[in-house]
Amino acid sequence: MPNMLSASRGALLVVLVAAVSPSAVAGQAPPDTLRLAELLATVRTANPMLAASRLRADAATARVAQAGALPDPQLTLGLMNRPLRGFGTAEEMTMNQVELSQVVPWPGKRGRARAQADFLASAERLAATDAEVTLLSRAKGLYYDLAAMDRTLTIMQRTRELLRGFFGVTQTRYAVGESPQQDVLRAQVAVAQMTEEITVMTQSRVATVARLNALLGRNAVTTVGALTLPPIAGAIAPVDSLMAIAGRQRPALQAAHARMRGASEAAASAKREGYPDLMFSIAYGQRPQYGDMTTLMVGFTLPLRPGTRQRPLQQEMAAMAAMVGAEADDLLYETYAELTEARAEAEQARELAALYQTAILPQARAGVDAALSAYRVGQVDYMTLVESEMTVNKYEIALVRLTAQYHQAVPASTRWSARRG
Repeated sequence: MPNMLSASRGALLVVLVAAVSPSAVAGQAPPDTLRLAELLATVRTANPMLAASRLRADAATARVAQAGALPDPQLTLGLMNRPLRGFGTAEEMTMNQVELSQVVPWPGKRGRARAQADFLASAERLAATDAEVTLLSRAKGLYYDLAAMDRTLTIMQRTRELLRGFFGVTQTRYAVGESPQQDVLRAQVAVAQMTEEITVMTQSRVATVARLNALLGRNAVTTVGALTLPPIAGAIAPVDSLMAIAGRQRPALQAAHARMRGASEAAASAKREGYPDLMFSIAYGQRPQYGDMTTLMVGFTLPLRPGTRQRPLQQEMAAMAAMVGAEADDLLYETYAELTEARAEAEQARELAALYQTAILPQARAGVDAALSAYRVGQVDYMTLVESEMTVNKYEIALVRLTAQYHQAVPASTRWSARRG
């Protein structure tokens, strides 16, 4: 009997040593099949939303030339002073005429319209850039989600193998009367619970892969191999520094400023609607009975109803300019809030991860070592060892989650200082 007990205890020690060995920690995951740089490059070139944003900017750019162009000239052909009777008979006043007319907006209107269109086109280009930055940040978040899932699955699979080993040892101990049947059942339940967690995590990974593939413009079921979660880097710059960078470089803020200038140009153009547009005409007339004639004419529009057209337009444009300015202010405040929140999340994750690495995990692993020593001399039962090892695994998974949270928060807080990262 003592030999069997010694053998069962030795088998358990072998299970524990295998569970904490470097090769077991590394896991059996396949190599990384998608590098972050490759992911971001694919998003830039293959994402349909980005393509639509760039085409929208191209369309706005094409409207700039249209906005500053003159209206098309007008050509008029006429037969003048033909008698109703004998239509083909020419009289002294009969004349064949061709007239060319051109409307010219009041000076300054075309320039204002061109400037407004140019600012709006600039805003669309910046909006496309902002959409790219946002999608790249989202892609990074999904990448780190997957990397954390892969690392967590490795830990869970290692834990399940450990629990299966414990279950085998428990059966041996129960067979020799060292452990009650309740311990065997508890070991079975522990294995089943870990299998459940692995199943949930695996299916969550499938859903996350589908979302990532959508950003990459490819089929949802396209395979993405195991990804690597990088370690946590250093502290992030203060919020004021990040905000100063965002104020200079965030495309959405720059786009808002461009829309403000465009709205100001629209308001200035609306004021000029009270000025008349000019029309220049030149006509050539041919009279069979007399010499040919040339006519030069200058006309202009009469804005006689400012209360029903020009003034309401001015009020509309002024309200639009004020609205765009309010939206720009709101975006500025929202940017500050986003940066503050993202930096706080990143710093919290970094500090807690450091706590896990320097205190919590070392203490938990020391607890496993102490439980092993006590088990060797029969001072604790095997469930104490199981609980100690499960505690370590729980803290390892928590560290993985904190690392992922850090990497997901950092792009949100620094994406405007490194757009191409």
